[in-house]
Amino acid sequence: MIWLPKDIWSGQSLSGLPAGAAGDAAFRVFCTPELSHYRASNHPELAARARFHLRRANWERIATPVADIQTYVFEPDQREAIGNVLVVHGWTGEASFMTAIAEPIRRAGYRVILFDLPAHGLSGARSTNLIACARATAMIGAHFGPLSAIVAHSFGGMISLVGVEGHPPMPHALEAPRIVLVASPNSLTEVTGEFAERWRLDGKGRRAFEARLERIAGRSLSCFTVVKLLRATGCRAFVIHDREDHEVAFRCAEEIASGAEGAELMAYSGFGHRNILFAPPVARTIVSYLSRTEAKAAQPAYSVSAA
Repeated sequence: MIWLPKDIWSGQSLSGLPAGAAGDAAFRVFCTPELSHYRASNHPELAARARFHLRRANWERIATPVADIQTYVFEPDQREAIGNVLVVHGWTGEASFMTAIAEPIRRAGYRVILFDLPAHGLSGARSTNLIACARATAMIGAHFGPLSAIVAHSFGGMISLVGVEGHPPMPHALEAPRIVLVASPNSLTEVTGEFAERWRLDGKGRRAFEARLERIAGRSLSCFTVVKLLRATGCRAFVIHDREDHEVAFRCAEEIASGAEGAELMAYSGFGHRNILFAPPVARTIVSYLSRTEAKAAQPAYSVSAA
């Protein structure tokens, strides 16, 4: 557990600390999922119930340089899978929360791979960061690939795209032709800005905090937008978002859809940021998109030659 003075914890404020100390404390809190304000107070109970739906998966623990990663593979009913789909949960979540989306994909004939990110679920580590999570994602995807697609929730979308991009310090790029982004933010600086505001970091404290993240990433945080990552990877995107999402604004989906060539946007209302994962219409839409694009990719390319 990270030590901070009790009055700082109770007020969730780092405003009374010098910039360097505030930046260091913010970095440590930001990179520790169990301390996140996004995590529900009854998270252990929710996770214990959700893990029931992993009982029929093939469990495999895979060692990676960032942590031992717990994976769960669901095989399709038929003997040969149409393809492999990697499902990536969001920050503070875990693989079990993605099973309501994974099961319809499996029934459609795909082999579905879920896993707990570092410092999440049953995987190892106590703290993690964007690059460590992206490295784990790339290694798990390569281990079970080749991939037909990635389906990712919330911050899992940016994590996945950093893995697909493969920019240093990533050891290699993960091959994935398309990605379904469910309730994804667009800009990392918007995420860190919201965090800084919540913890009452002043300008110097925020710069110190973000500088620590940039040292790990090896480049400016401004490089990390979903739009830029989609352009760099050439990965096709299907963007799903709820208009009433109070954690990640709907305009993020609009930014992604308008800024990335070929991106499709499907809007919903009434599900919010988390319940969208358990909405049958959303799952059906994802399966329809995967089936449609899989069939299109399988069509032979015809060329017309001159007589």
